[in-house]
Amino acid sequence: MEFRPILSALMRNKVSMVLIGLQVALTLAIVCNALFIISERLDRMHRPSGMNETDTFVFNSTGFGQGYDVRSVQQADLQLLRSLPGVVDATSVISVPMSQSGWSTSVNLQPNQATATADTALYMVDSHGLSTYGLKLVEGRNFTPAEIGFRTVNDRAAPPSVILTRALADRLFPQGGALGKQVYYDNGSTPTTIIGIVERMQTPWLDSDYIENSSLMPAYLPYGNTTPYLVRAEPGRRDEVMKEVEQRMIQANPSRVIGRMRSIEQVRAVSYAGDRAMAIILGAVIFALLAITALGIVGMASFWVAQRTRQIGTRRALGATRFDILRYFHTENFIITTLGLLLGGVLAYALSLWLMQQYQAPRLPWYYVPVGFVCLWALGQLAVLGPALRASRVPPALATRSV
Repeated sequence: MEFRPILSALMRNKVSMVLIGLQVALTLAIVCNALFIISERLDRMHRPSGMNETDTFVFNSTGFGQGYDVRSVQQADLQLLRSLPGVVDATSVISVPMSQSGWSTSVNLQPNQATATADTALYMVDSHGLSTYGLKLVEGRNFTPAEIGFRTVNDRAAPPSVILTRALADRLFPQGGALGKQVYYDNGSTPTTIIGIVERMQTPWLDSDYIENSSLMPAYLPYGNTTPYLVRAEPGRRDEVMKEVEQRMIQANPSRVIGRMRSIEQVRAVSYAGDRAMAIILGAVIFALLAITALGIVGMASFWVAQRTRQIGTRRALGATRFDILRYFHTENFIITTLGLLLGGVLAYALSLWLMQQYQAPRLPWYYVPVGFVCLWALGQLAVLGPALRASRVPPALATRSV
C-alpha cells in the first residue's frame, strides 16, 4: 500500500489530524512522566526500614502527680513488658524509623571538626534495643547492661560507645575497617568508639538525604514524665500482645496515661499516605488520558468512515478486499499516531527537564519513551479496529447507492 494517497486524504482533514496528533503527543508526555513518578513513589514506599515491622508496636507512657518517678517506673515497666507472654523483647526508645520525629546530629572523624563528615539520626537504646528493633548485627557486639545510663534531653555528652548502620560506617570509612575506630559527635572533642555495625536502620525522616545513616547510642532517655516504649511480639501475636500490654501497664501504675498503641505497619502506612495518594491520583490521570485518547481515535475514525462510505464502496467494487480496507484505516491511524508520538517524545523529555529544575525530580529514564511509543501504537490500532471493521463490512452495492 502506497502512503501518498493516504497522506493526501489526511491533508484534506488537517484539523482532525492535528487535534488527534496533539492529543497523542500530550498523552505520551504526561503518561511517561506520571508512570516514572509512580514508580519512584512505589520504590520509596517499599524501602526496607531494617527493623521488624510486622511484629512490633510502639506506645507512650505519660505519668502525672508529684510523686511520679519516671526512672524507677521505666525500669519496672521494662521488666513487666519483657515478662509478658508473647513478648520477645522490649526497650525504651526516642523514635522509630518512618515516624518523622527524632534526633539527628553530625558525626566527624576529628575533634572539633569545622565541616561535618556525615549527618546521622540518633537512636537511644539499652542492651535490648537490637533485639526489639529486630536489627541484624553484621559486625562487632551489642551494648552490655553496664554501658547503659540515664540521660536527659539537654545532655549533649557523647557516649563512650556507639553502633552504626553499614551505610554510615561506609560513609565515614570508605576503605572499611570501621569497627573499633573512634568518631566525634555534635562537633565535640570527646571520642566515641564504634563497637558494632548493623546491616540497616532507616532514619525517622522519609525525605532525609542520609536516610540510611543511623547511630544507636546506649542510654535511657525519658522526656520529662513521658517514656516511649517499643515492644516486639512473637510472630502472629502482635494484636493480642498489644491489648494485654495496655491492660497490664495501667494496672501496674494508675498514675499515668497510656497513649495510643501503633504497630510499625501503621506507622509506615501513615507516613507514606501522601505517596500512596499521589500514586493513586496519577494512576487515575493516566487511565483517563488513555481512555480519552482512545475515544478520540474512535470518534475520528468513525467520522471518516461515515464520510467515505462511497469511496469505500467504490474500492470494494474495484476489487479491494475487507483486509485492504482494514489495512487502509490502520495505516492511516499509524501515520497520525507516529507523528504525534514523535512530538510527544520531545515533550516528555522537556517535561522531565522542567520537573528536574522545579522540583529536583530524577531524570526520566530513556526507555520510558520507547515503551510509551509501543503502548500508544498498540492503543491506537486497537481503538481504530472497531470503525475499520465496520468500514470493511460495507457492501459495495449499498455504498455506491448511498449518494
